[in-house]
Amino acid sequence: MFKRMPRKKVTIIITLLTMLAVFAGVGVQRRCAAEGGNDYESIELFTDVLSIVKKSYVEEVDTKKLVYGAINGMLASLDPHSSFMPPDTYKEMKIDTKGEFGGLGIEITIKDGLLTVIAPIEDTPAYRAGIKAGDQIIKIDDKFTKDMSIMDAVKRMRGPKGTKVILTIFREGFEKPKEFPMVRDIIQVKSVKFKTLDDGYGYVRIAQFQEKTDDDLSRALKALKEENAGTLRGLILDLRNDPGGLLDQAVKVASHFVEKGKLVVYTEGREAESKMKFLAKADSKEPNYPIVVLINSGSASASEIVAGALQDHNRAIIMGTQSFGKGSVQTIIPLSDDSGLRLTTARYYTPNGRSIQAKGIVPDIAVERVEMSATEKKEGMHIREKDLENHFETEEKGEKVPEKVKKEAAYKTDEAVRSDYQILRALDLLKGWEILKTINKAS
Repeated sequence: MFKRMPRKKVTIIITLLTMLAVFAGVGVQRRCAAEGGNDYESIELFTDVLSIVKKSYVEEVDTKKLVYGAINGMLASLDPHSSFMPPDTYKEMKIDTKGEFGGLGIEITIKDGLLTVIAPIEDTPAYRAGIKAGDQIIKIDDKFTKDMSIMDAVKRMRGPKGTKVILTIFREGFEKPKEFPMVRDIIQVKSVKFKTLDDGYGYVRIAQFQEKTDDDLSRALKALKEENAGTLRGLILDLRNDPGGLLDQAVKVASHFVEKGKLVVYTEGREAESKMKFLAKADSKEPNYPIVVLINSGSASASEIVAGALQDHNRAIIMGTQSFGKGSVQTIIPLSDDSGLRLTTARYYTPNGRSIQAKGIVPDIAVERVEMSATEKKEGMHIREKDLENHFETEEKGEKVPEKVKKEAAYKTDEAVRSDYQILRALDLLKGWEILKTINKAS
């Protein structure tokens, strides 16, 4: 989940490093060390090494390549989500948020130096090939991914429609890595899908938070009400395997269900502009029908903001499994050569002041997928923020204790729903909610 920052906000240290790198041979005045202390000494050390490499390395090297490599190393030492984007990668990132690009459709992170799948995006080559959350990507074609950056991996997996790529995957339960051949396609991520499950009960699935997610959700809710005589008796909001996206879209989505002026999320960082509060808007507030939000270990970032806000305001019951736990905000900073910097600048907090960093949203009712195999149920298959190297820690606070679950009967819905135990449990809860409301009115 990230926000954008204007070009003029480019971090001054990056500018200094670039300038010093270009003129590395000139050296740095000794008085800088006295004036600036350790910072200037460190910059001087950097330029000394750069000057030596430029002069003495066995082959001539490009200064920009060295500077890019140094920036990559610097950011990699911070946290798993800060990264440098060369011009072509930065351009692809902007295309990504618009919801259409050529590739496989996988959201990835780095765990123990290996590329690891957070979640495949629905209706994409990766999803259809059987890629699952927690899969380790050992190779992309013939290139091993050990210590490969996320941006480099994304670049290798993307490409023109119709071109082939092979991912070598290791999964818990595999005796050895297995190859998954795929054909790249234009990934048109349909942010919102919806259907009526039963009379008066709607289902909305948000796959990713993109530029048009809020508009798509508004249309979905309008269509559902039209299909159900103008009103809904209950709604299932499915955020499972939703890796997140744009912060402003998360706030707008939550605003459909939270009263005007109520806090949706707030952020805190070192700079004054990183300390922000985001309040629910009034434009599209829905009636107070009951809501169940589905989450799992693939629900991250913006989807956790929505789930946390609805949970804190007692607007929805959260059901499923513990979410990923990405509670940090990345700011996208454009740089002078059309490259970009993705920098972690703040932590976000739910309305009640909960930081979910490395912890996630704990569901009110814990429900596993019954179709999961015994191997998949092992904790090792659930990759969360706390598993990532250099992740932030947060203080433990009280959480709601998950309730015990019982198996319920299926409803007369389509095959996809009948095979999804978590949706059935959510629908069962909504119907029980309606029954209790009727009993309370009668008493």
